[in-house]
Amino acid sequence: MATVAIRTLPDPVLRQKAKRVTVIDGSIHKLIDDMIDTMRANSGVGLAAPQIGVPLRIAVIEMPGEEVITLINPQIIKRQGERVVGEACLSVPGYQGEIKRSAVVKVKAQDRQGKEFRLKGEEILAQALEHEIDHLNGTLYIDHVESPDKLQRLDRELPL
Repeated sequence: MATVAIRTLPDPVLRQKAKRVTVIDGSIHKLIDDMIDTMRANSGVGLAAPQIGVPLRIAVIEMPGEEVITLINPQIIKRQGERVVGEACLSVPGYQGEIKRSAVVKVKAQDRQGKEFRLKGEEILAQALEHEIDHLNGTLYIDHVESPDKLQRLDRELPL
């Protein structure tokens, strides 16, 4: 396991739609482990494979006090409600923006063994799921900022 450099804007990999994972083998398991190490080393809540330069549909999320959620080929299947949140990103260091996210999100994905599962996320987990799946589609949170005055420069970097 190792940490990997996080790609930041304007790296083009962040704007590509990631490719579907068709085979879950040892290289995918190593990638997931490296993503978890990298996320933790950077105090992140989540990390998508494109953020470390790998254009595959894989994301990891770790809520405080919870086990890591590994999402392979995730898809949002339902959204409910709306809330305004402050959001930041490891790939857009030094900024935070106010955007609208869903209050509840239901996702379909595969786990490390390739088994399909469904997950319902509320509040911060819903936000993290939308944020990471956005990465897999080449979208960044700054694309959701309604106006420039909703994006703030930070004195220090804050990860999502």
